[in-house]
Amino acid sequence: DQAIKASYTDELTGVANRRFVMARVEDMLASVRHGSSGCLAVFDIDNFKRINDRLGHHAGDLVLRDFAHRIHQNVRRNDCFGRVGGEEFLLVMPATGPEDALAMVERMLTVIRFSRPLPDSPDFSYTCSAGIAGCLPTDSASELYRRADQALYDAKMSGRDRVRAA
Repeated sequence: DQAIKASYTDELTGVANRRFVMARVEDMLASVRHGSSGCLAVFDIDNFKRINDRLGHHAGDLVLRDFAHRIHQNVRRNDCFGRVGGEEFLLVMPATGPEDALAMVERMLTVIRFSRPLPDSPDFSYTCSAGIAGCLPTDSASELYRRADQALYDAKMSGRDRVRAA
């Protein structure tokens, strides 16, 4: 059981890893082909390289853990949240329409704004940006991810610390 859990868990943050999250994306897409709905959100911590460069990789790791913990606390039972690489995370929201997904992600961004994850730097705060894409019956996992990632790019280009929908 421990080996199976380890194969689906991101070692640093304790949330699901890319393999597990992408399998949940495929599950959601199969449900959408049978008439359900679903959305995918891509999160990226804003200016993460600057955090690592200015405060060190230990601080960067603390920020990643804090982010994962705070978002995971706000994930519903049927959703799946995980780290897919670096400072990028995915949230799979089956049976969720774009308006509900947008409201949920906005609340999550607010939680992050108020976080103070570095005990030695109590004034330090950080933000994240997110992009959301609603599933289409014709979507592949890579196409859905691409549209959510484009929405994330739009959020970053329009000032960061915000969410945009595809």
